This record gives sequence, structure tokens and C-alpha cells, in this order.
Amino acid sequence: MPWWSWIVIWGTLILAFLGMLVFFAVHLFRKLMAAGREVGALAEKAEVLSRRADELRDPPFHSAVFDDASRLSAERDQARADRRFARQSRSDARVRRGKLLVNADPTPFSHLTKRT
Repeated sequence: MPWWSWIVIWGTLILAFLGMLVFFAVHLFRKLMAAGREVGALAEKAEVLSRRADELRDPPFHSAVFDDASRLSAERDQARADRRFARQSRSDARVRRGKLLVNADPTPFSHLTKRT
């Protein structure tokens, strides 16, 4: 092999290496710019959440020990009535669904029961 072929080989390798470095640098730069945009969007969302933090907080806890017994009794009775009403409405819905199943017209599905 002549001496100049080594210069061509090494020159090509160095140019390929520099091209690869440029490619990775551009790729990394684009990713950093995209990450910067996402950080900006995240900062805006965090700002909105921090403004709404007071609305999202739970109300302070108040012990029922010192409350009026008649008011607590009325609240408990109302809660029981609400649960009873919800239970009855679920039961009525189940009965309606059951009646629809029992009284369903099977003729549209008669082809499924025919033997071939």
C-alpha cells in the first residue's frame, strides 16, 4: 500500500468522526431545546396549580364532640334516609332490568336455537 493511502484512510476516518460529532451535537441541541420548552410549560402548569391550591385544600377538621346533639341527630337521620332512598332506587333499577330480561321477545334470536 502506498504511503498516501494511509493519509486518505485516516483523513476519511477523521472526517467521519467529525461528522458524527456534529450530528450528535445537533441532535443533543434539539433535545435540549425541546426539554427547555417542556420545562416552560411545566412551570406554567405549576403556577396555575399553586394559584388554585387554596381551592383544592380540604376544609379544616371540626370535632363533633362539642356540636349540638339535636343537629347531629338530624344529620344522621338525613344520612340514613339518603342511604335508604339510594338503596331503594338501586333495587328498583335491578327489578326493571330483570323485568326487561324476563319479558324480552326471543323471536329475533330464534335462528340461534335452530339445529342445522
